[in-house]
Amino acid sequence: MMDTATTLVSTDPSGDAQTLADHAGKYLTFSLENEIYGIQILKVQEIIEMIDVTHVPRTPPFVQGVINLRGKVIPVVDLRLKFGMEKMDVSRQTCIIVVYVQCGDNQLTMGMMVDAVSEVLDIPGGSIAPPPDFGSQVDTAFLLGMAKSEDSVRMLLDIDKVLSNKELTI
Repeated sequence: MMDTATTLVSTDPSGDAQTLADHAGKYLTFSLENEIYGIQILKVQEIIEMIDVTHVPRTPPFVQGVINLRGKVIPVVDLRLKFGMEKMDVSRQTCIIVVYVQCGDNQLTMGMMVDAVSEVLDIPGGSIAPPPDFGSQVDTAFLLGMAKSEDSVRMLLDIDKVLSNKELTI
């Protein structure tokens, strides 16, 4: 992970400016396959290297199991599988991002397995576009927005909507 923050350049402010401005801030970026995603840094507790995960029977395939993190048992989700991507072997860059997830009135601590952590970016509201509309058959409610830079687009995730499904109950 890089120590310095980078600012994305706004080229076309569009969408609801007030709502998108609310999403401005620091994001931890990470990769899955060839795409870059971001989550709000305030949702991140820590980043840990891969450790042994204990499988829990009768959980969805994307739930890898649980880990013991300093005496606290937390569930770990393989974000690749959660997003319908192909499972990949663990590499030296594979890690677990430990995040806080708001689930109703409760705040849960969960781990999400990602291919690699990239950097922390400072993303201004003017660089954030609303998620594209793919029609009624595609649910994009888990996206806060799309962070635009001169050469790429990063998907900003609403981690509460990605990980707080009833299907994750262990």
